[in-house]
Amino acid sequence: MVVGTVPGVRHGGEGGLLGLAIRPWTFWRDHYVYAYFTTATDNRIARMRYTGGTLGAPEVILSGIPAAGAHNGGRLVFGPDGFLYAGTGDATVGANAQDLASLGGKILRIRGDGTPAPGNPFGTAVWSYGHRNVQGLAFDPWGRLWADELGANTWDELNLIRPGNNYGWPIVEGVAHDPRFVDPLAQWPTSEASPSGLAYSRGALWMAGLRGQRLWRIQISGDQVVGTPEAFFTGVYGRLRTVARTWRGDLWLVTNNTDGRVPPRPGDDRILLVRLTR
Repeated sequence: MVVGTVPGVRHGGEGGLLGLAIRPWTFWRDHYVYAYFTTATDNRIARMRYTGGTLGAPEVILSGIPAAGAHNGGRLVFGPDGFLYAGTGDATVGANAQDLASLGGKILRIRGDGTPAPGNPFGTAVWSYGHRNVQGLAFDPWGRLWADELGANTWDELNLIRPGNNYGWPIVEGVAHDPRFVDPLAQWPTSEASPSGLAYSRGALWMAGLRGQRLWRIQISGDQVVGTPEAFFTGVYGRLRTVARTWRGDLWLVTNNTDGRVPPRPGDDRILLVRLTR
């Protein structure tokens, strides 16, 4: 059932309507749906009221996020602090990721009206920087923010995000042991991951893989990855775009096979329910 459309979205390449989020503990009152999308000139975040089964007109709360045919980011998630976090891409200009005046190649933290959240390390919307193309954001039960991002030719990354940290792109990729930057806590060859959605459930992070066409389970303990990540559904459902936790702790999994990258399977694209038994 279609409840509405987002006007002004420009589809093409890796651009389009890229992320949606609600603030669960206030949605019953404010009815806001937040969207991250590409326009003809930039990427933007807007909010719309969903009332009476209808999506209202968008109110743009943040604009000027660099856009290009690729590396647009787009993941949105509300943190336990009540603020909205957004993962952006470098818009194929690596220098954006190191430029604190640019919103590209960053994780942003904003109020519901788009203004910078209090306590941000640089007094702007920027929470962390040095990212190539953030595709997954997830909070664990202790309030830690984890993010995955697409590498270039060598390593895809899983990072633990802390305010003000520099994650190294485009100077380094993967674990570099360079004191100027924060190393990822896990990394994969780009052929095995090309990570997208990320969720926490039952002691682990679950990461959807696009090029890797698999769902990764990454066990964590505190602020560390433990053991070896485990892959599920390799090649079974094709490209996996999004993973989200259900209220019971199971997973929603969304395929992404109709974008021209791979031959679609019968019934694509699909939303799958994955029951977790451990």
